[in-house]
Amino acid sequence: MSERDERHRKAMQTLKSRVDEKVAAADERRGQLLVFTGNGKGKTTAAWGTVTRALGYGYRVGVVQFIKGQWECGERNRLEDDRHLEVAIMATGFTWETQNRESDTQACREVWAEAARMLADPEVYLVVLDEITYMLKFGYLDIATVRQALENRPVEQTVIVTGRNAHRELQAMADTITEMTEVRHAFNAGLEARRGIDY
Repeated sequence: MSERDERHRKAMQTLKSRVDEKVAAADERRGQLLVFTGNGKGKTTAAWGTVTRALGYGYRVGVVQFIKGQWECGERNRLEDDRHLEVAIMATGFTWETQNRESDTQACREVWAEAARMLADPEVYLVVLDEITYMLKFGYLDIATVRQALENRPVEQTVIVTGRNAHRELQAMADTITEMTEVRHAFNAGLEARRGIDY
């Protein structure tokens, strides 16, 4: 074995040892709060991937779509017949298209009631609050209401929050924060969204 190969082997062994130590030290068992935020593409896609994973184990999952619910969604189309999945969709779709704050606020409150019910149900293993960050930013929901529901949810329940500009209090509560960073986006080069790829 060359000296370079030996150095590489030792570096990999050290890395594996560190990972093993962290795995051994991670002994707390409870649900988590994950925040997928940032300006890059893929926040909702990542959440649906986790939904698929949880459903694959037979867990009950609730998805609440605050903005994109009226759009076509391949993941929802594929999974909606799963008896373990419940999806609640905000009635007005994209809020910046309606230009009616009163109806948007009412629609948000109605779908939030569904979210609050899911967040209180110990049988629901995973809840996705898709694009809820906009509801907080636009003032359709107040952070205290959301924080209270998250703090009082069943201990085994995991929640995924998606959307740009995640509220600082959500970030402070989160166990994991992933920020999607836009390096390049096909839309900016004139490529339209592609069915089965973008939605």
